[in-house]
Amino acid sequence: MPELLDQHPWLLAPAIFLLRIVDVSLGTFRSIVVFRGYPAIAAVIGFVEVLIWVTAVGQVLRQMNAWPLVIAYAGGFACGNYLGVWLEAKAAMGHELLRIISFRQTGDLAHRLRCEGHQVIELDGEVEGRPAEVLLVTAGRRQMRELLRTVRDADPEAIYTVSDIKPVRGGGATPRRWPLVPTGWRIRGKRK
Repeated sequence: MPELLDQHPWLLAPAIFLLRIVDVSLGTFRSIVVFRGYPAIAAVIGFVEVLIWVTAVGQVLRQMNAWPLVIAYAGGFACGNYLGVWLEAKAAMGHELLRIISFRQTGDLAHRLRCEGHQVIELDGEVEGRPAEVLLVTAGRRQMRELLRTVRDADPEAIYTVSDIKPVRGGGATPRRWPLVPTGWRIRGKRK
């Protein structure tokens, strides 16, 4: 392989470009996986990422005067960032917290969400003197699009926000569901 690249150095630029796309995509995906709380997956991805990076950077540093290699290296980095974010969005790992403010206060939205299998916390609230109902729902990222569609269908005037959360266990949640308010607040009687 090195002999082929020495005889045809123009083959090295696309190879470095592709290696960097894979390497940076894995790095971007790994960073997001770490944030979402999957350290074992991140370790495996990191190992492969560094093997690829060492190969690519070694070739560029060995022939630093070949500007097409430097451009291929930088271009692969740019494309790899984009691809890494796209891959993570497709994997849709983790959970999100949906906060809904409804001014209808009929309980219909909470009932509909429960009928679809979601745990819902209902709170009474007030927005600038106007009574409101606040609903908290957690769901996997893969289910969030359908959950938001349900909210929009049931109450088009509802205000909602979505936040990434890390799973927290406790509070009697079943193994497949996450506690609805993962705040990290002390639970009485659990810690001293």
